[in-house]
Amino acid sequence: MGGLTSLLNIGNSALFASQSAIQVTGNNIANVNTTGYSRQAVRFEESITIDSRPGQLGTGVNAVEVFRYFDKFVEEQFNDRNSIYQRWNTQQEVLKSVESLYNESNSQGLNAMMNQFFKDWQELAKRPDDDAVREALLAHTENLVFLMRDIEQNMSRMQTQMDDYIRQEVDQANDLMTRIAELNRQIQVHDVPGSNNANTLLDQRNQLVRLLAEKVDIDVIDNGSGDFTVNTKAGHTLVDGTEVYELRFTGPAAYPSLTSGSTFDGTIAFDGQDEYEYTFEVVSGGTVTSSAGVGAAMLRVSLDGGRTWLKDENGNELHIPARPESEKVRVQGSNIDIYFTDSTQNLAVGDKFTVVPKSHLMWVTPTTQDLNITPQSFFDGTENERRLTGGSISGYFYLRDYNIGRYREKLDGLSEALVWEVNRLHSQGSGSEAHTLLQGTYGVKNTGLALNSPSAGLDYGHKLTEGNMMFYAYNEQTGELASPTSFGPLDFDSVTPGIQNFDPSVHTLEDVRDAFNNTMGTFVTASIVDNKLTLRANSGYTFELGSDSSGLAAALGLNTFFKGNSSSTIAIRDELRQDSKLINAGSVNGGGEANTGDNSIALGIAQLKDKKVSINTASDSSSNQSLQQYYNSLVGLVGADTANAKFNAMFNQTLAKDLNERQNAVAGVNLDEEMSNLIKFQHSYKAAAKLITTADQMMQTVLSLKN
Repeated sequence: MGGLTSLLNIGNSALFASQSAIQVTGNNIANVNTTGYSRQAVRFEESITIDSRPGQLGTGVNAVEVFRYFDKFVEEQFNDRNSIYQRWNTQQEVLKSVESLYNESNSQGLNAMMNQFFKDWQELAKRPDDDAVREALLAHTENLVFLMRDIEQNMSRMQTQMDDYIRQEVDQANDLMTRIAELNRQIQVHDVPGSNNANTLLDQRNQLVRLLAEKVDIDVIDNGSGDFTVNTKAGHTLVDGTEVYELRFTGPAAYPSLTSGSTFDGTIAFDGQDEYEYTFEVVSGGTVTSSAGVGAAMLRVSLDGGRTWLKDENGNELHIPARPESEKVRVQGSNIDIYFTDSTQNLAVGDKFTVVPKSHLMWVTPTTQDLNITPQSFFDGTENERRLTGGSISGYFYLRDYNIGRYREKLDGLSEALVWEVNRLHSQGSGSEAHTLLQGTYGVKNTGLALNSPSAGLDYGHKLTEGNMMFYAYNEQTGELASPTSFGPLDFDSVTPGIQNFDPSVHTLEDVRDAFNNTMGTFVTASIVDNKLTLRANSGYTFELGSDSSGLAAALGLNTFFKGNSSSTIAIRDELRQDSKLINAGSVNGGGEANTGDNSIALGIAQLKDKKVSINTASDSSSNQSLQQYYNSLVGLVGADTANAKFNAMFNQTLAKDLNERQNAVAGVNLDEEMSNLIKFQHSYKAAAKLITTADQMMQTVLSLKN
């Protein structure tokens, strides 16, 4: 009876094993189109054997576990490559739109508009007394200004969109991380490796990891049974078992990093927004003090975390003083003003401050200080590998800061140079009518500070040089010079004998006002209105400005063609838009005469088309080339970035696709194979049933012997 019972048990185990295999096969077939499903199979083991005659006899089969086919190595490679693809694909899709803004294939592009601008000045040089030419110049310049501002506004909107996309992606990433941690908790409860594999939960987790890898570049450490860790490539833990370390998209902020011996107790603050991260390092210890004080600490500035340091226009390392809120310091070539508050102790050499004047990404942990992991590109084209570098979140950050941010910066540099170079000439010229009123378009924050001081806040203060400017006053009725003393340079020191020149490192806006009033007060009254200089002719007089070796008139916005200093603020000066006769084609000659047929200023501006000029940006420091060469290099940069993003997207997509196919070859369901298995296990089931039937018949035969 023991032998027959054993035979029944063998049949029963075979029946159960075949039934399990058929059920798993059926589940595979049912999930052939389920995303993330990994093909499963039953692992069989022979049951224990019994020593007997004629030898060891088996006792059947055990269905030990249901396992899944899955290649962890290929999956890790796929996630790496797909993360890179998502980053570049995100960039190339948006860069296509940016590239269309710089489309120079038709006559309506910015290059064509600039050509027309200089052509109009050339035409004005030929016919300086023709009002129709002046009106055409104004109309075409309006088109140029409109296009510059339109490109700038579109790029600004794109950056705002990038912020919205980043915020959404970060929220989704945090949600994925939370769900992965929850699955880890469930896997810890249900998964017993080798006997009760939580295959469905593992598939769900792998699918979430894939989705997370599309957003950030990650590494995975899987020790089994829910001991599962997800880190960024830079090593920042996002998920550790059931713990989640969230990402936070936060606003502009500043972070101190003081030396161990520093006693500084104040804080750094800033105004403005920018696409860079600014590192300020104290190179000369001292106090936070106004320009009237002494011993101010000096700081150098870096835009790439201290790899390189900004230089001034002379090629020397740029140093800025530590000032209080009353004298905020503008970082040259940027929109950022910095200052210090609440300090009673000195700054020490080596003290550092990181100013992030933009929304950025922080890695949040409960035990240590939050860490900035915003993607960052250096000026040599390399990337900060201690930050995020892959995934769609990185793609949006690179678009916002590195791509669009650079394009905006370069367009601003072009606009600033165009405004300055044209104004530098135009401010020394004369139009068809003399002036009775000139109102400056560029103001200062503090009228008592030297005009080239970073705290003065004069947009073109850094362009000023030591020198002087000529002033001419005329009889309003006759148009002749008012008197033998009604013309000449300004005297910036009425006490010292002789004419004292303007010194931008010494003289303030108040000094400029006083120089006008002390030197030419009989003919003109200078005043400061809204921190800008105003010149008003006294009754019976008109005036003109002449040669200016200091750049003072252009820097203050007196007698200029443009106002503004960037692609978002550039515009024709209001007075010229209302009266084209104020456009300066010529200049006052040595005899104090402003001839309507003179074309010296118009010709000089027309020649700017091919003249090499200094163009300054925070990242490029100084570039010496013509305005159109500079713009063409910007167009080329946009095209090159778009082509590079497209190539990298296609290249990594191909590799990711291949890796996905390799994973599918292992884990994917093949219906032909499953049908074959179904037939095989069906036959096994029938055979097991037959074995049980046979054993039962044998049992009945033995039992019938009693009768």
